[in-house]
Amino acid sequence: MRTIILAAGYATRLYPLTENYPKPLLDVGNKKIIEWLLDDVDQIAEIREHIIVTNHKFYDIFARWRQENAGRWRRPVHLIDDGTTDNDHRLGAVLDIATAVKEAPEADCLVLAGDNVLDFSFRGFVDFFYKKQASCVMCHREPLLWKRQKTGIIAVDEEDRILTMQEKPKNPVSDLAVPPFYCYRAGDLARLDRAVEEGCATDAPGSFVSWLCRQTDVYAYRMPGRRYDIGDMESYRNVLEQFEKGSFLQA
Repeated sequence: MRTIILAAGYATRLYPLTENYPKPLLDVGNKKIIEWLLDDVDQIAEIREHIIVTNHKFYDIFARWRQENAGRWRRPVHLIDDGTTDNDHRLGAVLDIATAVKEAPEADCLVLAGDNVLDFSFRGFVDFFYKKQASCVMCHREPLLWKRQKTGIIAVDEEDRILTMQEKPKNPVSDLAVPPFYCYRAGDLARLDRAVEEGCATDAPGSFVSWLCRQTDVYAYRMPGRRYDIGDMESYRNVLEQFEKGSFLQA
């Protein structure tokens, strides 16, 4: 298994803070956002390497950061440049995943958005994936309708198999929201090109899940803690406050 961390966005809602600096390398307490993720997943025995997909604009910044942290993680950390230089021409999460998969098409992958900090480990999610022997997503209950209308929503059966998935629905089928964390089997990732050809949207990473669950069984794992999505200045200030309270997992 490999980790794919999606870090090719331009974070326009955090300008000017991220106008010339990548959001995943912003500090949260004593670490960069992406370091919180790597410190956790690097402890999972099944994961053999980490792939970070960034854009051309920020590639050199990530390369310097990786050099400064050489030897910090047990697994190798590789960078992929998706070739884009501005927000208007971004590839989108689905095509960034496809770009990373082409480097090792035979590998299962844990795919994570690189702008989240968590108070739990991905260890249980990976265990769930191997138990189900199928691609899986993470989910949590979202009580607020307006938030459900801005994210992916799933309905599941009694075995946690996804029955349907909606992206930013006006009328959500349930209160189960899907954060951008996925475990994919290699065989399912091989369907990415077909999904795009059949009209799968490429910007939101959940669009591929929406397509995939109509082709094969995909399961949902209940998120065991809280995640802090850093999307704008308010959410960034909140995550800094949570760090001060000692809310995050110390790997």
